[in-house]
Amino acid sequence: MTTTVRLILADLRAKAAWNYERIDRTAVLKVLLTDGTPAMVWYRLMQAARRWRLTPLEMLFNRVNAIFCDCIIGRGAEFGPGFVLIHCGGVVINGTVRGGANIRLEHQVTIGAERRQSPVLGDDVFVGAGAKILGAVRIGTGAKIGANAVVLTDIPDHATAVGIPAKVVRVSGMKFDSVG
Repeated sequence: MTTTVRLILADLRAKAAWNYERIDRTAVLKVLLTDGTPAMVWYRLMQAARRWRLTPLEMLFNRVNAIFCDCIIGRGAEFGPGFVLIHCGGVVINGTVRGGANIRLEHQVTIGAERRQSPVLGDDVFVGAGAKILGAVRIGTGAKIGANAVVLTDIPDHATAVGIPAKVVRVSGMKFDSVG
């Protein structure tokens, strides 16, 4: 089995686990018909074309994703297995972004560069609808970014960040009194 097929299957299983809390064949088949899944597959095909140095095909897959899925993922963006677009509408990801395994993104998420510096996301990261992660920031493993948060500074491992600008309100079960 090729790397691309393995990555696509890992992504589909991760989305089935997220959507249906199971990864059996039925759940994976149902995921094929959900919003965001075509964008995930086009992204993986774009990555494969990039690895094989098939630039015209890479560009085609990128455009198909943008036009038909309303999802712009820069051609150099790299995410590990278990990449899930819960909803893909309005997602914009810079081509120099790096992300680990099990990244889950809601709709209208922007992960962008500032002064040619892009975010790096650890493993098991969730980003809520409308959130923006900008510049040379690190999002720690197990972090959760709340809906509409604007992240401009590093977020530690296992932290939850909310607000504009985003502030950490919880770390590994520790709760803070205010976002302030």
